[in-house]
Amino acid sequence: MESSTRASRVSAAFVKIADTLVDDYDVLDLLHTLVEETVDLLDATAAGLMLAGPDGILQVLASTSEESHLIEVLQQESGEGPCVECYVTGVPVTIRDIAGTGDRWPKFKNEAATQGYQSVHAFPLRVRGKTIGAMNLFRTDTGELNGEDIAIGQALADVATISILQERTIKESATVNDQLQRALNSRILIEQAKGMIAHILDVSTDEAFQRLRAHARSHQTSLTDTAQAVLDRTLTL
Repeated sequence: MESSTRASRVSAAFVKIADTLVDDYDVLDLLHTLVEETVDLLDATAAGLMLAGPDGILQVLASTSEESHLIEVLQQESGEGPCVECYVTGVPVTIRDIAGTGDRWPKFKNEAATQGYQSVHAFPLRVRGKTIGAMNLFRTDTGELNGEDIAIGQALADVATISILQERTIKESATVNDQLQRALNSRILIEQAKGMIAHILDVSTDEAFQRLRAHARSHQTSLTDTAQAVLDRTLTL
């Protein structure tokens, strides 16, 4: 029952965030909602999200409390801490006991102790192999995150990445229109290629599409490029 209840909570959180994403949203408000949901879902005390500026320096974007905000500002200023390490390495960093980190992050450890935090977990904000920031979870007790917690935390960090990038794209309406038109043009190419393959090989259009898709995947090329090659008669399936 507990697992079912938690699954419902996770589902409800993602539905809530997704509903916001398809509307005219304020990215900062959405990110605050996201860190609040993260705290609730992962039983944390506080959470904060940091984004790298053009200079590569991490800046606080959203935080559930002033305490976690202070720690993240300290990480920014001192250049140390799990959030910074997470950003640099691009992989989650989980610290079950901050007091046991020794000389790893002395300033961070001292400030965390002052604020009453004993464990911290950070998840990277990643897009196409590049890390653009990190999300931090703070707890007032020690302990690990299990595999399910890490997966949920990373999924929420990924949603944060999507919301930041989509908000930027929406503001650049010309870019959005270009992307939409490119998508439509690509679909037309694919339909034409399907028709050609179906005619030449005497197969259904469904079979033609499956062959087109299989070739694109096996050769690690896009469907659009594969369709164009078929239409140019430089590729025969």
